[in-house]
Amino acid sequence: MARILIADDEANIRDVVQYALERDGYEVETAADGQAALARIEAGGIDLVVLDVLMPELDGLNLCRRLREQSDVPVIFLSSRSEEADRILGLELGGDDYLTKPFSPRELSTRIKAVLRRTQARRGSAERPPALVWERLVLDPEAHELRVDDHDKVALTVTEFRLLAAILERPGRVLTRAQLIERAYDDDTHVTERTVDTHIRRIRAKLRPWGIHPIETVHGLGYKAP
Repeated sequence: MARILIADDEANIRDVVQYALERDGYEVETAADGQAALARIEAGGIDLVVLDVLMPELDGLNLCRRLREQSDVPVIFLSSRSEEADRILGLELGGDDYLTKPFSPRELSTRIKAVLRRTQARRGSAERPPALVWERLVLDPEAHELRVDDHDKVALTVTEFRLLAAILERPGRVLTRAQLIERAYDDDTHVTERTVDTHIRRIRAKLRPWGIHPIETVHGLGYKAP
């Protein structure tokens, strides 16, 4: 049973979402501001965070930025701001999905299920899956770790990890954005090709300090490993 943290400064939203998710079988905890949410996440045991963008003490975007320095816990943003730039910013900071207010609790539950499915898919095999090695990079599917030079760890979200693995599995093979969506998102119908580009930019940025460039853009087609 997954434990979900709802972080929102509006009590009615916390109550409605908590009721809906508990009815679907989740364990639910709530936080009324960003600082309280951060403290609860750091205490451990949270499987996914539903995070309001506009909160007192510490807003959702800055909270997500701080989380991604130390954790890959999945994040779904809630926001009253529907502009595309806001959605892209949320994904670039490490969010796994973005839902605009007002929203249906049923749709939120569906998206939570999809994100958790991606997170837990790597645990489905009884045998230890082999590590994927590409030049100086080692991707360990069981530990969900990306290491540089086999010692420096790079924090990736579940989606970023699956995208990078799909590209590095067959160097030189071009994968279209649609193919990458199939590999990284299973049957999640809420994903656009623009979202894939956002995650690719984040992967590149995270590896740039080591001078590693594992993803090439093939204009008009998609992406590949050199």
